[in-house]
Amino acid sequence: MKRSRGLRAALALSLAAGLGAVTAPQAAAVTEPVAFTADDLPTWQTDGIVWALAQAGGVVFAGGTFSTVRPPEGAAGTERRALNFAALDAATGAPTDCALSFTVSSGTATVRALTVSPDQRTLYVGGYFGAVNGMPVSSAAAIDIATCTPKDGFNAAFPATVRALAVTGDTVYAAGDFGQVNGQTRQRFAAVDATTGALRPFRADADEPGRAIEITPDGRHALLGGDFFTVNGADSHALAVVDATTGANAKTYPGFIMNSSVVKDIDTDATGFYTAHEGTGGFDGRIALELNGFGQRWRDTCLGATQAVESHKGVLYSASHAHDCGLVGEFPDGRRYHFLAQPTTSVGKLGWFPDSNDGIGEGIGPRVITIAAKNGVEYLWSGGEFTTVNGAPAQGLTRFASTGDTGRPTTPVASAAGVRPGEIHVRWRTSLDLDDSRLTYKVYRDGSATPVATVNADSLPWHRPQASFTDTGLTPGTTHTYRVTATDGAGNVSGPSATVTATVAVSAQPYASQVIADGAQLYWRYDDTVTPYVADSSTGNTSGLQAGAPTQGQPGVIADGSRSFAFDGVDAKIHSDRRVTVGDAYTLETWFKTTTTRGGKLIGFGNNTTRNSGRYDKHIYMNNWGQLYFGAYDGGTRYLNTPTAYNDGKWHHVVGTQGPGGMSLYVDGKRVGSNGYSGHERYAGYWHIGGDAVGNWPSRPTSNHFAGQLDETAVYPTALTATQIAGHHARASQKGDTVTTVQPTADTYVNAGSTGTNYGTATSLAVRGSAAYETYLRFPLPAAPAGTRLTGAALEVRTDSSSTAGSTDPVLVRPVTAAWSENEVTHASRPAVGTQLLGTLTPPAGPSGSASVQLDRAAVGAALGGDYSLALTGEGTDALWLWSHEAPAAEGTPRLILTFSPL
Repeated sequence: MKRSRGLRAALALSLAAGLGAVTAPQAAAVTEPVAFTADDLPTWQTDGIVWALAQAGGVVFAGGTFSTVRPPEGAAGTERRALNFAALDAATGAPTDCALSFTVSSGTATVRALTVSPDQRTLYVGGYFGAVNGMPVSSAAAIDIATCTPKDGFNAAFPATVRALAVTGDTVYAAGDFGQVNGQTRQRFAAVDATTGALRPFRADADEPGRAIEITPDGRHALLGGDFFTVNGADSHALAVVDATTGANAKTYPGFIMNSSVVKDIDTDATGFYTAHEGTGGFDGRIALELNGFGQRWRDTCLGATQAVESHKGVLYSASHAHDCGLVGEFPDGRRYHFLAQPTTSVGKLGWFPDSNDGIGEGIGPRVITIAAKNGVEYLWSGGEFTTVNGAPAQGLTRFASTGDTGRPTTPVASAAGVRPGEIHVRWRTSLDLDDSRLTYKVYRDGSATPVATVNADSLPWHRPQASFTDTGLTPGTTHTYRVTATDGAGNVSGPSATVTATVAVSAQPYASQVIADGAQLYWRYDDTVTPYVADSSTGNTSGLQAGAPTQGQPGVIADGSRSFAFDGVDAKIHSDRRVTVGDAYTLETWFKTTTTRGGKLIGFGNNTTRNSGRYDKHIYMNNWGQLYFGAYDGGTRYLNTPTAYNDGKWHHVVGTQGPGGMSLYVDGKRVGSNGYSGHERYAGYWHIGGDAVGNWPSRPTSNHFAGQLDETAVYPTALTATQIAGHHARASQKGDTVTTVQPTADTYVNAGSTGTNYGTATSLAVRGSAAYETYLRFPLPAAPAGTRLTGAALEVRTDSSSTAGSTDPVLVRPVTAAWSENEVTHASRPAVGTQLLGTLTPPAGPSGSASVQLDRAAVGAALGGDYSLALTGEGTDALWLWSHEAPAAEGTPRLILTFSPL
């Protein structure tokens, strides 16, 4: 019990009256209708477990099993003695001058329940203790809030632990382990006079401990939760509704909750009540029930020992260690989420994900939640076993405010590619913001401060699909750079993504353009150079995540020089970044190259991500002998296989299709088998590449994981025709544009202010009109590949990390017409520069930025096959500082990007 029914009513009346002291603004940046940011605030800490919270008048009361409180990590202050109780300022997180000690003569004293009277004058405490500040009590006490002293007139005696409390104007209700109260039989639930502690007639006897009790807003019923199987002799496991005066059963729940699940907490609002469940191999989630009739509204079957629920302004906040919400269409079994928010009207989670660790004790994490208001701001407080919050030290207590969102979204991970003439496809993994699931992304081209696109996209920790933008109307053969930022609703902006570069295709890439034209909804080309993101080149925005570190940058199968990934056959694999379902028809397609004798899965669909799936089909795997199997499950294992082995170290193309006409398997453009089975298992899941469970499917390989290279993986929502598949196989050997990157063999700059100095070993290059800084670059140009012509030439540079590196002045690119030596040239001996303008570079405005300029193609083309020198000159006064090829490899040196297209 966190807040009394009367306190809720008082808050509602205060808000209606417009009292500034309790009116709290909605957080501007958070996902509506969430009322709190995910940024945890500095809060005093305990040296043990916090089991109970309550609040009154801007003060939060914390009870548990601890002996001291201390300042938050890195803050000033001195540790204080606090025997199982602390009172803290809701707004500052610091202790007040109210100090109470809860002790016991034998055993371990603990405070397990706190609740405040409707008039906010009395704090009721339950647990296992024998004295408060030395005054004898018996596991229950009443505290005068104004004076912070125990009331000696309240004499309720509980011989065993009190685990939950609720209060009305004249009655205190208790739940726990006890079998007697004040010497009279009361099994696990009881009610006493709020002033004297005298026993009330209320009788709701249960056979196992009570853990939760709450009074309905109308005061007529008590909601009971716990471990019990019977209440007043009637079958009702873990939950029951009884008359608040007599304790007589009003609603029982036989068979409603699994026998292995218990109710740990109950909370109410104006229309419903909500239960928190912990199970052993059973139900661990939350249930919403109607106050009108006490029937179920919804049931959230997430696994993960829910400890507390708190309804506030249409949102149900919960504390748990949820690790598997797959049954409600959310994250699969894996990492734990300790705080969740969802509408009180439905199961789906809202975008609010502060987190803690499991912590000490039972390793549960947070145990309790309450909400307090002070000075116009609301605070959500939580206590428990955790020792970190949002990755930083914080033990026992934490809190979140309704204002002041300062957390920035994570930095997008971007890539870009040109497949079709005139356009570049820019794509990025959506960022994560712990309290805002909808973010605004801005795409910047060529170092400009003005975005070329603004895109809104949603993401959750377990669902971070790719977002993308197609930049059109671009000149074929030109090269462009892009960066992407993410902004939340409060205006917090992520860092910019790393600069990505792409060249506009002169001619359509034969293979890739056909895959896209044939409707792929997942197309992974494996040209990525960053981790863990795998970009999707299709319109489906189904990006992937690497696990187990597949090796990037391996030679690929496509004639245009694209790359592939190598998988180790141990744990390397990729899974799609969002949960999807598969329709009546689909096609799986990938290229592979292997010599493995342990087999493994090439591609498949499963219901988990990094862990092996429990449900899996629609897959292609290889057995130990190199034969390929394509299978789907419709109650039986329906499959096709090849008679021939393909672990010969050569590239092969495999395609599996299924639709109303049945299944077909193709290798290297030819159909090798078909059947009439059109059904597959229907579930939501993820695409897996390089590994997942194979189970007992026919000719099961030794390894679930594939050892070899994979390239050009695609999934389609249709069954491709034999003609389409043969066409894909043929197009892999057709050449499109060839993009070649050339690094300088020499670069340096000269300075008119130091006419005799050579800067050949400097890690930076400089350009400026005043004082005559000039930069010289020498590139070894390749000859045009046979059957091609130069169709694009771009120079790309990157500013160094100095604060003044950027420039607002244009930079002129001209040919160097005389010989020069990197280790000898000075301003006094600088080479002659031609008058021909090859291009004008608009440089980055700040440090660590990239920019490119298109060069005169005819001039560069005339120099192919030999060395070519460029001069960067300026006429303004704003110096530009660039990394040289002597700079650390990761910093980005000047380079030429050449595009050769078929004649």
